[in-house]
Amino acid sequence: MISLGSSPAPVPDAPVPHTVLAHAGEGPWPRYRIVGLVHLGDGHLLAGFDGRETGQDVPDPTGLVQRRSLDGGRTWGPLETLRDADRAERQWYCDPSYLHDPASGRVLVFHTHAKDRGVWDALAGTDDADREVMGSAVGISEDQGRSWEFRSVTAVAAPPELIRTAFPTSGAGIALRRGPHAGRLLQPYCGWFREGGRTGEGPTDGEVVRSYVLFSDDHGETWQRGEPVGEDMDETTIVELSDGRVLLNSRDHARGGHRRIAISADGGQSWQDRGVDDQFTDPGNNAQLAGRFPDAPGGDPRARELLFTNAHDRFARIRGTLSISHDDGESWREALVFEPGPLDYSVVQALAGGALGILWEVEAREIRFARLEPEHLPGG
Repeated sequence: MISLGSSPAPVPDAPVPHTVLAHAGEGPWPRYRIVGLVHLGDGHLLAGFDGRETGQDVPDPTGLVQRRSLDGGRTWGPLETLRDADRAERQWYCDPSYLHDPASGRVLVFHTHAKDRGVWDALAGTDDADREVMGSAVGISEDQGRSWEFRSVTAVAAPPELIRTAFPTSGAGIALRRGPHAGRLLQPYCGWFREGGRTGEGPTDGEVVRSYVLFSDDHGETWQRGEPVGEDMDETTIVELSDGRVLLNSRDHARGGHRRIAISADGGQSWQDRGVDDQFTDPGNNAQLAGRFPDAPGGDPRARELLFTNAHDRFARIRGTLSISHDDGESWREALVFEPGPLDYSVVQALAGGALGILWEVEAREIRFARLEPEHLPGG
């Protein structure tokens, strides 16, 4: 079991020093939600998020925007279109999750593609022209996210004989660096599985929400779907451990005030379900795992250092907390509270020199980014 320790981090009166990347009522959209973050190296960051007409989930009008930093998050360029909504044809895009392939230099961004239905009432199917199907797509960029080619992954992500609908978890995917599957790209998903292989239209009482990943061994050209894991395993975040295994940490769909975990020894193809971990306090919210030193070799103690951001409260989306593990996720301690007030989704990524970047959203009002230097963290 994972232990967060007995000494919670003190709650400050205000968030850590941060930059506001988007504010409600300013820019191309009235509201902003759902964050993704990636470090491309040499201080080059992309921060993506939903632009929303109402703040509500699809099928309300939604498109994707991003901002770019070339100096490790100290300053940011203007809003860029990541994938704009097609209002005339009512085509909506949301839930960005970036993935950087260090071998090819490619940047990928997974996201949801919706038309007339969202996750709760979408029908099963793989035809992205079907307005009642909620699909998913991946954008591929060869020029560090300045231009994109978009491809559908609906068919592999949600085969209708198994899954009514699914979507990629926003935030960040990973590229494995260690072990027999080094070079593999992994993107976490959650899906509404049809218990007993039911093929009736629409939601059914027998559905079970499970986590899984899509993985690619050819730099994102083709994707395969790994086996699902657990029950009530909703939006999922993953991280590579020092020995090449993958740790999965999932939002609890039942909102029991905790999180659920699993381990993969084969690069995300299958999982050992570790069940509920009561020692991770969470209200049922998306969170983020990341390696603090993702490029460290497996024998380096730094390869065992992990990061985790979430809303650390059993019932409310408040108290944004950064936790750190020094032992491959066996034990954790709270490092600091970066947002004492409301906190929706968050994502943390390692930067150069031991610095960290945290991107988070506050009630569809603001998207905030903080760069934390190593001297600002307990233990340096």
